Amino acid sequence: MHGPNDRVLLIAPSWVGDAILSEPLVAEVHRQGVENAVDVVAPAWCAPVFRRMRGVGRVIDAPATHGQLALAARRALGRALAGQRYTHAYVLPNTWKSALVPYFARIPVRIGYVGELRYGVLTHARKLDRKASPQLVARYASLVHGYNGAASLAPRLVPDAANLVAAMRALGLSREPPVAILCPGAEFGPAKRWPAAHFAALARRLVDDGHAIWIVGSPNDRAAAEALIAALAPAAPHVSDLTGRTDLGTAIDLMSVASLVVSNDSGLMHAAAAVDARLVALFGSSSPTYTPPLSANARIARIDIACSPCFKRECPLGHFRCMRELSPELVYNLARMPPASPPSDSSR
Repeated sequence: MHGPNDRVLLIAPSWVGDAILSEPLVAEVHRQGVENAVDVVAPAWCAPVFRRMRGVGRVIDAPATHGQLALAARRALGRALAGQRYTHAYVLPNTWKSALVPYFARIPVRIGYVGELRYGVLTHARKLDRKASPQLVARYASLVHGYNGAASLAPRLVPDAANLVAAMRALGLSREPPVAILCPGAEFGPAKRWPAAHFAALARRLVDDGHAIWIVGSPNDRAAAEALIAALAPAAPHVSDLTGRTDLGTAIDLMSVASLVVSNDSGLMHAAAAVDARLVALFGSSSPTYTPPLSANARIARIDIACSPCFKRECPLGHFRCMRELSPELVYNLARMPPASPPSDSSR
């Protein structure tokens, strides 16, 4: 259990979606009475997530990119943080090297899962019970001693209202007519991406219903967005392609004003759920059991076939049925379902 004067450092995951799923851990720390803000060591691309998270203080640039050892840089950051007198560190990535910063900072309580045999660098190396905690968000929150499952596990982000207004002005966007945001990319690989022709067929139905279409994604999603626009050509005047034109924080803010978001299983899917947008989440090679969008306003679109989920970057059987046979009609019908009641934050 925590006390009011504890100082907590969080070592964040490298994936944007996983970073969002760490929010209930931060909320649980404060629910237990910690009054100080939680500081976070995170990759630069995840920083906008934590800047929109209640209860977070400093967001410190991670000393290395994913996969790098960078021992000297990790030692230097750890020693620089030693003067902050942190009492607890939560290490969410499972790698040995991710535990080095709090180890070098001499934080007395260093908590994480055993992962890469991290005995020694962690003071509390927990063994993961996958059956007891099938969802990643619960695995994170369960690291907090005393967590009993009573608090909400739905991550919540707080949009930056001033940034939203400035971004919409700069990009020439309006909330009239109602906006449907499409997220055709997925960083992990093509097996997670709904076909461009399906996105285009859905977009035409949404335009006919009176929606404007915003396509949102990172520069790495450029090819997926271009394929969608090419398939959508007759409806192109109703489409704003924002791919690569916003940072992650702005994308999160824009989702908060959308009437609908349709997204592959990606960081943007979790962002849409975390601002409680009405969402249809597309699953094929991945599993909604492990990392579902946690919002009452989210609907999951998938088909039940024996080879799904395979968790592969590309379809190992070559047929891509899990996404190819997920029809635009099915997704459109889910998108038309009425929104849920606003969630209660009473558990926070």
